[in-house]
Amino acid sequence: MTFRQARWDEPLIWERPSSDDDPHPIGDIPGIPASLRRKQPLDWPEISELEVVRHYTRLSQMNFGIDTSAYPLGSCTMKYNPKVHETLARRRHATDIHPSQPVESLQGELELLWRLERALTRITGMTEVSVQAAAGAHGEFAALLMIRAHLQERGELGRRTEVILPDTAHGTNPASAAMAGFQTREIPSKDGCVDPEALRAAVSDRTAAFMLTNPNTAGLFEPDIAEIDEIVHGAGGLLYYDGANLNAILGVTSPGRMGFDVAHLNLHKTFSTPHGGGGPGAGALAAGDTLAPYLPVPRIVKRGRKFALDYDRPKSIGKIKFAFGNFGLDLRAYAFILAHGEDGLRHIAHRSVLNANYLGKRLGTVLPRPFRPLVKHEFLLSGSPLKERGVRTLDLAKRLLDEGIHAPTIYFPSLVDEALMIEFPETESRAELDRFVEAFTRCVRDTPENLHGAPHSLSVRRVDEVRAAREPILSRKDLQAAAKLEAAPPDAPRP
Repeated sequence: MTFRQARWDEPLIWERPSSDDDPHPIGDIPGIPASLRRKQPLDWPEISELEVVRHYTRLSQMNFGIDTSAYPLGSCTMKYNPKVHETLARRRHATDIHPSQPVESLQGELELLWRLERALTRITGMTEVSVQAAAGAHGEFAALLMIRAHLQERGELGRRTEVILPDTAHGTNPASAAMAGFQTREIPSKDGCVDPEALRAAVSDRTAAFMLTNPNTAGLFEPDIAEIDEIVHGAGGLLYYDGANLNAILGVTSPGRMGFDVAHLNLHKTFSTPHGGGGPGAGALAAGDTLAPYLPVPRIVKRGRKFALDYDRPKSIGKIKFAFGNFGLDLRAYAFILAHGEDGLRHIAHRSVLNANYLGKRLGTVLPRPFRPLVKHEFLLSGSPLKERGVRTLDLAKRLLDEGIHAPTIYFPSLVDEALMIEFPETESRAELDRFVEAFTRCVRDTPENLHGAPHSLSVRRVDEVRAAREPILSRKDLQAAAKLEAAPPDAPRP
């Protein structure tokens, strides 16, 4: 299949000529004082609905989307979002509500969230769950605040200042720990997993918690999880579970069975709600007996046949977000759970593990695999042999875009040279996996010249990534300034 993205010379919506030559007049607006009225009309484009639809359709044709392309992003389960869930989330009863409404007028919504929390309690094997958190990193931060509050109540906060992490940890883990006021300490992995002896040497009376993803970012299930539990709790610390990879163990095991005290979940990964593009996000916080009293308020409670928001939780870390959760995404997640049921969720884990091992076995003949062959939901490859031809993993990732496949995660985790982290979730068919193998092999064997110039078929060619990081275009004003610079003579001074 030949892939070629559309290339439209599409101006910004603000730069389109107005359909209406006469902007809306300001005029007198009854009841509004003259001092508060605009003196000039709004500088907004006046264009028709048809022009708006065509504008955003063209933009979508110049982009990647899960409806048209596979997304093998490691540690970021990018599965298909069933359209029936999208339809439910767009119903008026879901969109026309406001967080400041009286709870008496939100009984159906509160019941849905209450039921979702209980479903997630069973899935995680924990005592209580709150869907208050806005996203995964927000849930991480809240979990660290809960650990902090518990240590303060024990009178150990001044002494237990360290959060230990493996070198396979997600980048948000140390950031969340630092924001919560802890110091971080990294321990090395052994064969891609936690080295119990390194952990035993690191824990002390300064240990507040150990943060772990299981399966980890190498796609490996931690075989020593029972020993890890014993080491951390034996030192007086707490175990935190990063739920980014929960997709691989749904219905098979759970954070609670592994001995974790607190966990965050990414509803926008495991439970098929929209993911990427900066949002929207949806998180969930699950806590065991020790930390459940510290969950943020309000908590949804059922009193008789009515539902209420309970703020009377003396040990709670307090309110962490103005609006309770993200109702549209929570609704999608609940629909996903109901549609699959317990057996269906377990099938998700089995299918995602099968997909990863099938791909890993086939691609392991194309590029080396650094760790043991049996993985869970994702696997790692090393692009180090490419360096012999003057090619980097980045070049390979760019070339994959020409095949109509979003690039996998690259250069993470850092313990693998020229790493590629690949995950095809359960929603991808074997035919799609085979197509990926063929495309991947074709790209690896391509000429260095073609790899260096990739992508060739996208609406935007390879960008200057260093300059993009140093001079980001974050607004219309930045874009206009960049356009002036591009039009200026080469010898003109640059700001």
